[in-house]
Amino acid sequence: MRIGIIGCGYVFDHYMATMYRHASLQIAGIADVDAARLARVAQFYALKAYPDVDSLLADDTIDIIANFTSIEAHYAVTKAALLAGKHVYSEKPFVTDMGQARELADLAQSRGLRLSCAPSNALSATSQTMWKAVADGAVGDVRIVYAEFDDNPIYLMAPEGWRSRSGAPWPYLHEYEMGCTWEHVGYHLTWMCAMFGPVRQVTAFSKQTLPDKTDQPLHPSDTPDFSVACLDFHSGVVGRVTCSIAAPYDHRMRVIGNTGMLHADTYRHYECPVYLEPFGKLSMNARKARSVRTNSLLQGLFGVGGRRIPLVRALPPGSSQHTPRPGAQWTPKALLNRFKRRQLGQQDKAIGLAELADAIRTDRPHFPAADFTLHLTELTLAIQGAGAGGVCHAMQTSFAPPTLPIQTMQAAPDYRRYANLGWMERISARFLDRMHKH
Repeated sequence: MRIGIIGCGYVFDHYMATMYRHASLQIAGIADVDAARLARVAQFYALKAYPDVDSLLADDTIDIIANFTSIEAHYAVTKAALLAGKHVYSEKPFVTDMGQARELADLAQSRGLRLSCAPSNALSATSQTMWKAVADGAVGDVRIVYAEFDDNPIYLMAPEGWRSRSGAPWPYLHEYEMGCTWEHVGYHLTWMCAMFGPVRQVTAFSKQTLPDKTDQPLHPSDTPDFSVACLDFHSGVVGRVTCSIAAPYDHRMRVIGNTGMLHADTYRHYECPVYLEPFGKLSMNARKARSVRTNSLLQGLFGVGGRRIPLVRALPPGSSQHTPRPGAQWTPKALLNRFKRRQLGQQDKAIGLAELADAIRTDRPHFPAADFTLHLTELTLAIQGAGAGGVCHAMQTSFAPPTLPIQTMQAAPDYRRYANLGWMERISARFLDRMHKH
């Protein structure tokens, strides 16, 4: 399916990093308001550059518009693409106003067009593995979900000099002005809502904690850089998500049931290991000991943290086989990049585009659907806008909970067999009961 891309900034390179995995996607061309940037990207990736957005939208051979523009331009570009008869995949966040969000969803529906939006991490092997384990009942009935987005004190990490591989600067001032919640809370909300359905009510607090993070002028100057929200899902699950750019890196995902816990170190690495810990008396009591909490060997011995479970190895949407990374694999640069991917992980941002394209081709519902995107947009706005006084917001939008993709059901094992307590747990249970009878 032919893709026209509008916006060639920093995030564009992240999509290009894994585009090779999705043979069904063909980039027809690119457009950007910055002529110098457009020329640089076209040369770097050997892509066709359209002289302006209107020329790209007028190309009848293009099926999907990928909107990678700045947040303020999302509404206008998406609307123009829909009016031109194109399906749209937008970078997150969708738009900054619920009225605009509803208008675009209605416009797409009235014209029989598909409308989808990042983030795509709910389609990652990590999220799909956790989702399948929850569906299998591997941790019993899920009661609580915790999600962290502490993204380091980035103001101390020289973000002014960060560049993408084709030379685009990271827009750090724009990130400060929009806020880490508006920019990033969707990563956690998308897998939480995919697994546990719509939110009934959100109670949130947000505040600026770093007024001195830059000496450059910001507009506005008081955008929150910290937020915390408690989510009351219609399904009965309770969630909590925290965002900041002040605390050290912590992107954990934790799903806590009445018989065990699933956890992963980060949503950002799409193949991050997933661990399943069944709740047993030995591991629960072992956590009380400081020596266990600070020693990974003792944690493994007593079952604290659980065991690593196999990741879902489903083919990407629309693919018949896994596509190897092109180019030499044993040059120093390739080896360094491979090491970085293993340590830092890699987001396959292009998988969201591939999902939309395959859904159009096979005439099936796509993920995320427009009503899902509206729900995440409302949640994001409520959390970001809560302010220091806090807010309890009853959600006005909803969506039909999605089902696990067929390829995940077919490729993943039944994770319940990984939830059995070990022999040490079984042997020690009665002894631990007696120990507690003082």
